Amino acid sequence: MRRVLVLGSTGSIGKQTLEVIQRLPERLQVVGLATYRDSETLLAQAQAFGVQALGLLEPPSNGTLAAVRYWGVEGLCALAQRDDVDVVVVALGGAIALKPTLAALQAGKTVALATKEVLVAAGEVVMATARQCNAPILPIDSEHSGAFQAMHAGAPRQVARLIVTASGGPFRTRPLHTFDAITVEEALKHPNWNMGAKITIDSATMMNKGLEVIEAQHLFGLRLEQVEVLIHPQSIVHALVEFVDGSVVAQMSLPDMRLPIEYALLYPDRADIQLPRLRLEQVGQLTFEAPDPARYPCLELAYAAARTGGTMPTVLNAANEVAVRAFLKRQIRFTDIPRLVEQAMAAHTPQPATLENALQADAWARAFLQARLPSPA
Repeated sequence: MRRVLVLGSTGSIGKQTLEVIQRLPERLQVVGLATYRDSETLLAQAQAFGVQALGLLEPPSNGTLAAVRYWGVEGLCALAQRDDVDVVVVALGGAIALKPTLAALQAGKTVALATKEVLVAAGEVVMATARQCNAPILPIDSEHSGAFQAMHAGAPRQVARLIVTASGGPFRTRPLHTFDAITVEEALKHPNWNMGAKITIDSATMMNKGLEVIEAQHLFGLRLEQVEVLIHPQSIVHALVEFVDGSVVAQMSLPDMRLPIEYALLYPDRADIQLPRLRLEQVGQLTFEAPDPARYPCLELAYAAARTGGTMPTVLNAANEVAVRAFLKRQIRFTDIPRLVEQAMAAHTPQPATLENALQADAWARAFLQARLPSPA
């Protein structure tokens, strides 16, 4: 029986994680739950799963709750280090998940990582901590889970190239001259995946794919030039690994986050959790195309940040979080997201990648961009 803590239990990934656990009661047990501020959903989940160890990053508007024992980032760090936790699912959106992830690794816990910003903001620090503490990091992200599975076909030194796929988002064929008019509602209509608001916007800009490129570097120990992106509108092939002999191994499945969640929670085992099965004859065709830089400037910004290194990826991520939040609040246009991120990167002097420098760069980028945002409408 693996005892699981879910950080971010009220979000899309968190809820699907609880569904997977519910389908495997003889294999998995929920022992802790935490989220940002949605105390009502958190308490309902706690009652449904019989969980007493609860955490909130922010107090609810109606005051504190007696049932919640762990508060703020430090509280979630303590929750992640509890003796009765085996696996910590990190599904908190954004770089705020960094410290709880490090705390879990330092306690030797297995981390099932859905929050790509953790490795983008401080990948060198996080991976070094995992190695030092002999604590595995297993990806929940569909592309990295696919890559992880495909890489089992060879040794790490035999990997020549990793290709992560992208759906292209809702604007893959939309005329570029209309991008200034893109609305929040249009950007939130992902063609294939059901995800939270922030990652759905990142998918529309393809910043999510840029973050995944940086994450893959750290997670799999690859050079930047070994990680490529292809647009694959059907979202069936999630990753392809090319080996030194030219053989390419692909991982395929229907676009359902419950599969990578199940794989991370049970690894190296698998279980049938009654998911819909892939029928290629029904899919009909699988197509691939190179991303258009003019359509997806955020992808090139991510590559540029990775090439610079140090704290530049931290600034990329933090600036993007602020810009996406402003777009969702209708303070800026869709096309302002890459423009503002580029401004923050241009103004930043990168520092070596340490935890302290990453935290300082994160705070600097947020303040820099916040000062340049228009007032809410």
